[in-house]
Amino acid sequence: MDIRKIKKLIELLEESDLTEIEIVEGEESVRLTRGAAAAMHMMAPPAAVAPPPATVAVAAPVGAAEVPVDETESVPDGQIVRAPMVGTFYASSSPEAEPFVGMGQKVATGDTLCIIEAMKMFNQIESDFGGTVVAVLAENGQPVEFDQPLFVIR
Repeated sequence: MDIRKIKKLIELLEESDLTEIEIVEGEESVRLTRGAAAAMHMMAPPAAVAPPPATVAVAAPVGAAEVPVDETESVPDGQIVRAPMVGTFYASSSPEAEPFVGMGQKVATGDTLCIIEAMKMFNQIESDFGGTVVAVLAENGQPVEFDQPLFVIR
């Protein structure tokens, strides 16, 4: 997107009563926010985070068994969706929203599974294949490493 267009959008936002504006052109998008309303809709940044221990068991949704993050322990059979980058894992688009997917839910190729925040950018992680989610291996709001298993889909 052209920087002149972005500057014009900023001017329009400042001249109006709007607190947020989002423009999508093809695969590019820009979202501008201002004021107190913008602060309410932003996800809280994670607190200072220590490196995760070598093996971490994460809480699964109610009625599901806990699944270890370390692949040396048993992970359900199926295709593993891995983190394409280092960042913070979010299961939903905002703290109040329902998770994108849950245990036992059917997903299709291209469905959004989660969001990974990296360098203040929110990246939607989509499924590369269809099936049923049999395990969620990451905990909401926690850091993930590159190539870390996030979901098992069968």
